[in-house]
Amino acid sequence: MKFTSILRLTAGIAFAGMFAVSAHAADTLVIHVGYAAIGVDNRPFSEGTSAATARAGEFLEKEFADDPNVKIEWTFFKGAGPAVNEGFANDQLDFAYQGDLPSLIGRATGLKTRYLLASGARKPLYLAVSKDSGIKKIEDLKGKKVAYQRGTNGHLAAIKILEAHGLKEKDIQVINLDSAATIAALTSKDIDAAFGDTQLINLAAQGSADVIYTTKGDDPRFGRNAGIIARQAFIDAHPEVTQKVVDAFVKAAQWSSDEKNRAALFELWHKSGTPIAIIEEYFSKDTLAYRNSPLIDDLLVSQYEEQAVKSKEFGLVRREVDLKGWFEPKYFNNAVERLGLTKFWQSYGANGKPIGS
Repeated sequence: MKFTSILRLTAGIAFAGMFAVSAHAADTLVIHVGYAAIGVDNRPFSEGTSAATARAGEFLEKEFADDPNVKIEWTFFKGAGPAVNEGFANDQLDFAYQGDLPSLIGRATGLKTRYLLASGARKPLYLAVSKDSGIKKIEDLKGKKVAYQRGTNGHLAAIKILEAHGLKEKDIQVINLDSAATIAALTSKDIDAAFGDTQLINLAAQGSADVIYTTKGDDPRFGRNAGIIARQAFIDAHPEVTQKVVDAFVKAAQWSSDEKNRAALFELWHKSGTPIAIIEEYFSKDTLAYRNSPLIDDLLVSQYEEQAVKSKEFGLVRREVDLKGWFEPKYFNNAVERLGLTKFWQSYGANGKPIGS
């Protein structure tokens, strides 16, 4: 299976091309880590998640700094979650940051992966419309050209939002575009509207579009979820290495959740090319701990269960998605116990409310 639109990092240099398995000496373990997004102008960074922090802050590299036989290779995918699934299918990825819908599609098609911890869960979704479109509310999208990237967690969230406002996917003209193409199409008014996040906030700030809706402040179950997914074969072969990888991601989540690091965090995420002012807006009125929580709590699990049902209902998967045994909290629980973080993050119930409040 071939890849398209892939950026590979080798020795800190990014280049476009086909994904290939790294050649390495028998005594060197190369850990391949994927990220289902890419920065502005194909920069090998992202923003808005603790996984993005782990990359930009080199948390994994520091975790293995005392082991010269372990190397970390990051791959950022313009093709987002579907491209990550290709990487897992070809045993070319060991870990990845991936959204809910593509990971569920991978599960439904038989990919042997496990969900290790949350990252980028509770991410809001935005709806922007082209200037002078006349679209004032979600109901006005009927019959309009609306862009989002199929197969991503934004795709499923968009359908749920449409459904909540009396529309179905067939009621709109879906245009399948990645982030960069969406911006160009919305600016040129080749499309009427688009679902997305920071890139749409930025476009609106430039006066080239209008944001008319966001899931922020709405039902938290309309938001998007994502996490760190791992290949089962790698976990089985390298349980101690897996633990250290999870440790690194938990440390990145802790640092990303500390309010005293807010300015430094946004500066770190700015490596993606997203302006700091846009990131500030993206996180406005949200605590860092809420947005960057790595917990596999009742809200997260219930959301994945609901997404699994909705994926089948909307025809996004052909078979039932069996989540039994998919969540693997063991490594995360070990990490938070050892790091003294068992009470650091607030757990939420399936109803979206804090547990114990």
